[in-house]
Amino acid sequence: MAANERVKRLNDLPELKGGYVLYWMQASQRVEYNDALDFAARKSNELKLPLLAVFGLSGAYPSANYRHYFFMMQGLKETKAALLKKRIQLAIINAEPDAAAAEYAKKAALVVSDTGYTKLQRIWRESVLEKIKCAFYAAESNVVVPVEAASPKEEYSAATIRRKINALVPAYLKSGAPVMPVKSSLNIKTKGMDIENIENTLKKTGIKKDVSPSAEFTGGTSEAKKKLKIFIQKKLAVYGNLRSHPDKNIESDLSPYLHFGQISPVYIALEVLKSKSPGADKFLDELIIRRELAVNFVYYNKDYDNFECIPPWAKRSLINHSSDKREYLYTREQLENAATHDKYWNAAQSQMVITGKMHNYMRMYWGKKIIEWAASPEEAYQTILYLNDKYELDGRDPNGYAGAAWCFGKHDRPWGEREIFGKVRYMNAAGLKRKFDMDTYVKMWNINQAGNHIKTKGGK
Repeated sequence: MAANERVKRLNDLPELKGGYVLYWMQASQRVEYNDALDFAARKSNELKLPLLAVFGLSGAYPSANYRHYFFMMQGLKETKAALLKKRIQLAIINAEPDAAAAEYAKKAALVVSDTGYTKLQRIWRESVLEKIKCAFYAAESNVVVPVEAASPKEEYSAATIRRKINALVPAYLKSGAPVMPVKSSLNIKTKGMDIENIENTLKKTGIKKDVSPSAEFTGGTSEAKKKLKIFIQKKLAVYGNLRSHPDKNIESDLSPYLHFGQISPVYIALEVLKSKSPGADKFLDELIIRRELAVNFVYYNKDYDNFECIPPWAKRSLINHSSDKREYLYTREQLENAATHDKYWNAAQSQMVITGKMHNYMRMYWGKKIIEWAASPEEAYQTILYLNDKYELDGRDPNGYAGAAWCFGKHDRPWGEREIFGKVRYMNAAGLKRKFDMDTYVKMWNINQAGNHIKTKGGK
């Protein structure tokens, strides 16, 4: 059987006479609209073999904490139950993801993986490739247009990638067939963990309760679909006009679910198109063009998670102004505890700490102010990534890395020269107050609540 257009064969090894087909679940933690799982199920039925899904649960994922793991486990618990209805066993193994995949590949006829784009996810795939002795396939299920199909290089801006992606969207934006039930039953002993009690499961992995789970977001595909339904019915029509207003909350709130692969961007796009809402075009531009520009950035730029990734003009400008006098300088602890002079910034930080998600417009302002309040642009960059990755449910994600880089001039153009920022775009509180009802936003997020959700050790 030939792979579909989203599936790529990663090696030249044969499909063996193994005991099962192995699906290594990692980036697409769902059953619906999952091309990797669909391909694995078809292979399973074609070869008349059972299908085993394996997920490696490591407590040492960089920058991840109890909040992220709790949300992810809520989704995996739902996914495990949905897979059983397809006669597919999901074993959640307390091990590094690549180690879990390599271990269970020993008895597999072939391995199928979903696709993540960060450095660590790519290292995992290379590690498994080096260890296994059977055919290895990978499918891109978490973008509308596969990254290499969209562009063979890093794109300069949304404008340069938009026409390329738009030309390909009709070919890839297709309804996904339901994953076929597997005909052969599988009931083998694995080292899989019992995940019925999420708190006990996380305790066994050694994950400390350092950041509280979000009270605003519950993980899982069913929860993601509820959010999408509410967004389409109550927010999408005014999304184009009101999405930037922090006090209105017209966002979809889907980014945490997209980050963990609990919902497919293809499914979201098709549901939005089906609505025929006037806000659909603007939302789809954010979902497809902007989000996949971020994936392009992470895939092609090895420095995506540090200051070296920004354009030369921006880097020169910021460094040239690095000795400019700062009116305010804050430690990382002060920032983390929303203890600045700026009530708008404090409200945004509190929203992130409390809920695990910050309003997108405020996220831009929040990052710009950290540049203004840090001793150097390099320090600002690392502080932004630290706070974003620690508290955002969609942290450690291409969108987050692209958003941080945007604050420093990535995917943007030079502006008028000014202190500290040089030619990099500047944002101020007066602009927020002029455009939005910021007093309402501040009241929405009581800054005194933030400290109850974090434990800090002090210092930068």
